[in-house]
Amino acid sequence: MSTPFDGAITDYFKNEAPDEVRTRIKEAKKGRILNPSYPYTERQDRKDYEAHLAALQIELVKMQSWVKESGARVAVVFEGRDAAGKGGTIKRFRENLNPRGAKVVALSKPTDAEASQWYFQRYIDHLPSGGQITFFDRSWYNRGVVEHVFGFCTPEQRKHWFSQVVPFEQMLVDDGVKLVKLWLNVGRAEQLRRFMDREGDPLKQWKLSWIDVEGLRKWDGYTAAIGETLKKTHTDVTPWTVVRSDDKRRARIAAIQTLLGQLDYTGKDASAIGKMDPAIAGGPMVWDA
Repeated sequence: MSTPFDGAITDYFKNEAPDEVRTRIKEAKKGRILNPSYPYTERQDRKDYEAHLAALQIELVKMQSWVKESGARVAVVFEGRDAAGKGGTIKRFRENLNPRGAKVVALSKPTDAEASQWYFQRYIDHLPSGGQITFFDRSWYNRGVVEHVFGFCTPEQRKHWFSQVVPFEQMLVDDGVKLVKLWLNVGRAEQLRRFMDREGDPLKQWKLSWIDVEGLRKWDGYTAAIGETLKKTHTDVTPWTVVRSDDKRRARIAAIQTLLGQLDYTGKDASAIGKMDPAIAGGPMVWDA
């Protein structure tokens, strides 16, 4: 079976990955967390996870009914390192929702025409109308991190973006949009393990791109860019909730709790939502570089 990019990810693991990362992956046991700074050593129990997720998804259905009836506009931004679990988390949000009122936006590389526009312009077209929820699988924050790390924008363009992003989001909120920002973060060893799993799985290989491969070598650049972006764009009006996603189960629970916790919808059941785990999700101080 052929592998994407001629097995470049496995090659990176064998020849370029830091010794500490390589050792953790080699010695990994099923269900164990690779990141030593993660607050838990094992994944959340499956039965506990599934029971809590089922309760949260009932709350999501109630929340969507309220959105439709009230005409609310909800935009949820998902950002994070590659393989942090954004797609899988969005899937759990939408599993039982009416897709007509809950869409996913995952924009590809800008066309030449889009590249000539105001940077936020192509995202504005996808903002929710009344009664709709939009999940952004990556967003206008590409400029703050990925484009900067790979040199797809100039320092001046990024500086200009920083001067506009907070006012842009303030305008959305002032106009009545419910904006929720989630930043999923994963440790270096777990990220590489997930990439290797994708490389060897023909059903998941489509998720990989050359940016993923090259990004493995740019861990420190990503770390610096993420830290700066969180610091400059975390505000009282549009705060970030950082979710540590080395355990996908805990991360999905925390992400859904965050959205439900920020909306005052009809029939809200606080006991079903449960209390947020402050070791897993919170402000930028939770972020683990």
